[in-house]
Amino acid sequence: MIKKPFFSLGSPKLGYQVIAASEKDSVQKIPLPSEVTLLFELHQIPNEALKIRPGDEVKTGQKLKLTDEEDESLISTATGKIQEICDFTGYLNRPCTSIIIKTTEDIIDDGFSKANETVSAESTLEFLSSLPGDSSFSSIINPDSPLYTIVINGIDKDLMVTANQHIVGTETEDLKKGIDCLRRITNPNNVVIAVPPNLVSKAEGLGAEVQVIQPIYPNGLPEMIMQNVMEKTVPEGENCEDLGVGFVNAETVAALGSAYNKGQIPVNKTLTVIKSDGSSINIKARIGTPVKAVLDALDITTASGDRLVFGGPMTGTAIYSEDMPILPDTDAIMVQDSSQIVRCADTPCVNCGECVRACPANVPVNMLIRLLENGLYEEAVDQYDLLSCIECGLCAYVCSARIPVFHYIMLGKYEFDRIKSAEESNV
Repeated sequence: MIKKPFFSLGSPKLGYQVIAASEKDSVQKIPLPSEVTLLFELHQIPNEALKIRPGDEVKTGQKLKLTDEEDESLISTATGKIQEICDFTGYLNRPCTSIIIKTTEDIIDDGFSKANETVSAESTLEFLSSLPGDSSFSSIINPDSPLYTIVINGIDKDLMVTANQHIVGTETEDLKKGIDCLRRITNPNNVVIAVPPNLVSKAEGLGAEVQVIQPIYPNGLPEMIMQNVMEKTVPEGENCEDLGVGFVNAETVAALGSAYNKGQIPVNKTLTVIKSDGSSINIKARIGTPVKAVLDALDITTASGDRLVFGGPMTGTAIYSEDMPILPDTDAIMVQDSSQIVRCADTPCVNCGECVRACPANVPVNMLIRLLENGLYEEAVDQYDLLSCIECGLCAYVCSARIPVFHYIMLGKYEFDRIKSAEESNV
């Protein structure tokens, strides 16, 4: 047990990594791999319902219609032949369909360029609904739920990740075009770009209101920006869009601008690779590139017991195979040596109070974890504010008993959604 007064300290002051001016242009390009894997993450599609088959030839940027359903489609990120289509199980056992393409030299499909005479919500939804940086971009441009304010996040959500900072520092022309496109498509009252102090000068000429985010974790999370910048608190069980504010990563906006500038759908992802020695490098890789191809290009080797994580140290999720592909929203790959991994424990909560003190949403985490450990998910929502959690991971970071609190919370939210969905289906 930590022996210090309960009210002696505030939240831990963890600083975001802020890139220096000399680092803004440094990005390593990963060669196109021999195979890319595309994931359709809504559900698994039976083979008999698929409109594409192994052996079909595809082009880079081609829209692949998966079934007769209007929204069941993917954008091919490479040119080549479809090798295999199979079921895939994602994070929290979510069902997916994977499409493996044997790559050849790029041939750009002209479907988007032909539909690209003017910037419109229709062509954006049809071709650009899942851009690099954000797999749910379509929610920002949903005409049925107009947003009053759009916030472009120029600071990454997790520690040690600098992908969005790199975009703000280097891709200003595409960002400026993307902001203009956002205004035309969504017609918001205001567009805000949130950046750390080192990028203010880069952001000032982009055509959006600049707000400075102090690089202290978790200030880069949307809920914290809502509270600290917009002066609004997101109610329990709601999200920022329910309050008329949409969040989108700087990389996604730059990709939108690039698409309309060049007439081509962006297929490359900027992400940060965090090495086991604590150093990091920004890379640009084709969406669908296996993690192993990235590690090989950077001369990184892993051994039994090492851990690979998609994301940063606070909120990242472990992956269990180097064949896992880079996804549109993969902002980082973290490599942990087996000797660096802090093992979780199955000891009960010792009531040290660290998690309560660290929580920026004032959730009574010490009481919440007791219900989650026992599978009482509805009670956790009703009694101890499960849905108020902003998923920053500080509770697990400070836990002196080494309880995987963050994982319990993510599982609790997932299981509560399943219970709610089942009840609604029965009704």
